[in-house]
Amino acid sequence: MSIRPVTLPPLSNSIQARVTLTVATVSVLLAVVIGVGLCLLVRHRLEAEIFRETRRVATEWIGLMERGHVPPPTPTARVPLVQLVDSRGQVVTAGPMVGDQPMSTVRPTEENRIHDVTECPGSERCVMLTAARVPSLQSGELWQGEPHFVYAGTDQPPALRGRRLELLVGVGGVLLVALWTWTTWRGTGRILRPIDAIRQRMSEITANDLSMRVPQPSGRDEVSRLAHTANQTLDRLESAVTRQREFAAIVSHELKSPLTGLRTGLEEALLFPEIDPREAIVRALPAAERMQQIIDELLAFARLRNTPCSAEPVDLGALVRAEAAARTTGVPVRSRTEPDVHVLGSRVQLASIVTNLLVNAQRHAIRQVEVSAERAGNQALVVVLDDGDGVDEKDRERIFEPFIRLEAGRRLDPDGSGLGLALCRAIAVAHEGSLCVEDSPRGARFVLRLPILTG
Repeated sequence: MSIRPVTLPPLSNSIQARVTLTVATVSVLLAVVIGVGLCLLVRHRLEAEIFRETRRVATEWIGLMERGHVPPPTPTARVPLVQLVDSRGQVVTAGPMVGDQPMSTVRPTEENRIHDVTECPGSERCVMLTAARVPSLQSGELWQGEPHFVYAGTDQPPALRGRRLELLVGVGGVLLVALWTWTTWRGTGRILRPIDAIRQRMSEITANDLSMRVPQPSGRDEVSRLAHTANQTLDRLESAVTRQREFAAIVSHELKSPLTGLRTGLEEALLFPEIDPREAIVRALPAAERMQQIIDELLAFARLRNTPCSAEPVDLGALVRAEAAARTTGVPVRSRTEPDVHVLGSRVQLASIVTNLLVNAQRHAIRQVEVSAERAGNQALVVVLDDGDGVDEKDRERIFEPFIRLEAGRRLDPDGSGLGLALCRAIAVAHEGSLCVEDSPRGARFVLRLPILTG
């Protein structure tokens, strides 16, 4: 396993620039669409309001005209420009703010008597006005049928002159886009800085030093949870590497002794011709058998941790009775089981747990071993109890570690590998259960818990 540090370029600047550029592009497009729509809406609303008032003034004045009497124009504050023009373009009468020149050359027809127009006679001033044709009936009574036209208007508001409205909206849009882009740059940087710090720290972690942890920001946001999860993963990785190293050291130590004995015996047979080769081979076989036993149990242990167990319904009570009946030598084994204690798992692996626990209990028992299988809520319990010296509380977890053997175990089983209980616990965990040593008045009480099979 090799984890080497690497030097990485800053991540936050590139992502921050891309995010900001994307946001700026989208903001510009939105600002253009919104700005154009806003300009059209404002211009339309202002023009509609102005022309509504000019139409009202023009039509009201026309309505006051009677046979032989044309009342003076009635300009208002909002529509100060009012005049009456004949068909030749001569001003007949006008308000005080209008000169003697017609305000427009537009001549509405009889079919379309009212026109709204904007006149810009000079480069600095534009007039928004309504051109209304006096109805033919009134023209006949007043001017023997000669067409006359009424103009009512007002100076165009500054906002509508030229492109001032578009310029104002454009400037506002540019300021908003700039503000939004700056805010995005700052916000993205504030979000990405912790991520970049996490990334840089992860690049510094090596197999030789797994104690380093990524910086965890305060709060409970996604970045903080990411850092917390990364640190939990590093904790598990450090624990796994530490266990792997310890396991490799223990395996090397356990294999070294029989291998040394085997080599010594073979070298003696080569150095001393008087030694019978057959006798040397016979003496070497126990060491080879011990190494084979250790390797087989290691393979089973590794295979169990990396391969899921097969699943089939298992009658735990029947399995316990069968394994107890098979223990015909050594300390007697008494079994007690309940009916219908079914679990889901591998019959072979579960049988190996019971066998290992019974062999271990017989090894340490004085007169009797008891084994039971029963239900406890939604769990199945297998209890193996002996009447020996028991296990000290401080050693109850150590005995489940690979190659850990207490003094009593070495004395009673010198050739043991120290993998039996570790393999039993691994099988229990693979079956979503547990195996532990619990308190008892006398001896050791091993308890296997497995999920009960429902349905």
